[in-house]
Amino acid sequence: MNGAKRRQLLLFALALACDASQARRPATAPYAERPDVQAFIDMFVSTHGVSRSWVARVLATGRRSERAERLMTPSLTPPARDWTRYRARALDEKRLREAMAYQETHRRTLARAFEEFDVPPEIIVAIIGIETVFGRVMGGFRTLDVLLTLAFDYPRRAAFYRDELAHFLLLGHQGRMDVLKQTGSFAGAIGLPQFMPSSIRRYALDYDGDGRFDLVRSSADAIGSVANYLRQHGWQRGRPVMFDAIANEAIAEQLGRGITAQRSWAEVADLGVRIDGYLSPDAQVLLLDLPYVQEDGSEAVAYRIGTANLASILQYNRSYFYGAAVAEFAATLRMRAEAQQAPPDDV
Repeated sequence: MNGAKRRQLLLFALALACDASQARRPATAPYAERPDVQAFIDMFVSTHGVSRSWVARVLATGRRSERAERLMTPSLTPPARDWTRYRARALDEKRLREAMAYQETHRRTLARAFEEFDVPPEIIVAIIGIETVFGRVMGGFRTLDVLLTLAFDYPRRAAFYRDELAHFLLLGHQGRMDVLKQTGSFAGAIGLPQFMPSSIRRYALDYDGDGRFDLVRSSADAIGSVANYLRQHGWQRGRPVMFDAIANEAIAEQLGRGITAQRSWAEVADLGVRIDGYLSPDAQVLLLDLPYVQEDGSEAVAYRIGTANLASILQYNRSYFYGAAVAEFAATLRMRAEAQQAPPDDV
């Protein structure tokens, strides 16, 4: 077979492969015309008494966000989980410097939130800093497109996202958000604190007193809303958040890997766990295991004991890495603030 013939056959095979790939991806009608979306509209209208024509008009503007779907899909070969790498990215020096400036700029609002909700300024600043770098990285995805895509074309979490879509539509119908223009992350989170629509409806506050909440442009609203969220999820004033711990895999397996503080410290200590501080025996705790890669490439695990306050952060984001990073970020901010306020040493 000559070279030209081989090239023709190769091109033909590539064309067939491309056609097969296209065929495997089902063509979808516009969202508002799909039977599953029509069923959702029927249930939404029946449950909430909203005009069907209004819902249909809104959803008719929705478009599939293949990029959001792709970003949400887990990799077939995910990298090894590495607490050291995650921590370095979350607690980088530039972000910490910006956090100090943000805390100073909004110190009065943060002090007010501490007084009203018991959540220290550094915890709120750490969350906003890690979530969006103080508003610089809030996402540019059209939220309606993301929620529709993940509710109807992403089976792994379809039920969760249909509920979030319902909350989003209610925000729009109540005039609390422009659902046609709102943008956010590829996962549907919105604003400085990256609240999902359900959290916005339950916990967002008008903390600057302008008559409406705005988690995108108002730091005051974001600060008050984060504090309200944590307080509603069990934050306790004056309690510690997290301790370095000595533990092992067998203990972690025995305790389970939940996100609530359900075991007493006395019970956990009896299993052989040790911490670098003091907790009352009846304090409710949970054990975090944080795998990391050592310099020689081998894997190891760091352990932390978290209190009910750490558990409230894990309600915000279920990742142990996230919870531990917020706690360490806040501790670093607190130490730096205290160092700035300390009188100079005698010369």
